[in-house]
Amino acid sequence: MKTMIIGGGKVGTFVASALLAQQHQVKLIELRREEFPRLERELGQDVVMLGSGTDPVVLERAGIRNMEVVAAVTGDDETNLVVTNLARMEFNVPRTIARVNNPKNAWMFTPDMGVDVALNQSDLMCRLILEEMSLGDMMTLLKLRKGQYSIVEEKVDPSASVVGKSLNTITFPAQCVLVAIIRREGMEIPHGDLVLRPADEVIALVHSDAVQDLANLLGPQKA
Repeated sequence: MKTMIIGGGKVGTFVASALLAQQHQVKLIELRREEFPRLERELGQDVVMLGSGTDPVVLERAGIRNMEVVAAVTGDDETNLVVTNLARMEFNVPRTIARVNNPKNAWMFTPDMGVDVALNQSDLMCRLILEEMSLGDMMTLLKLRKGQYSIVEEKVDPSASVVGKSLNTITFPAQCVLVAIIRREGMEIPHGDLVLRPADEVIALVHSDAVQDLANLLGPQKA
């Protein structure tokens, strides 16, 4: 995938390094000349380019018309919005991602402003904390479709109501699919006759609206 990153700070450098490690094509634009020795050393001369990501001429020279994704990850929200707006409205880039630095500015990062995905670090942190507080031992392994679905893992509590029951007798949430059951002796593929045991590790694909229901089902039985 061809990705353009605007901003060569810690976030931009990390993202670029991760994408390059997975064999993606990356072009990073950085305005600060003093950052160039570090960026060239860490990413390579062919990857980085000096210039302003809000300058259409610079973007054109960097090959934005061939990019599949543009990610604006500078420390300035105004810059990130201008970049994504140009990428979408002027250059028709299929996918745009913008970093939100100030949570109070999050309302502006919308598709109308050219932003497909807004990465609000404060909001993400808040959601993770609330999720951990509400879901107990359940672990989120992967989020899909902007968090609409999750692949989760939870160990069956010894006091859970599902212990000793076969899967075909348990009413799981409507938008939940069991992927695997991990046991000491190995992995079990879920089937109707499989009986859940204490400490079974359940891997499931579940809609965000049903995560809490699944946690309640596999967790300690409430008095």
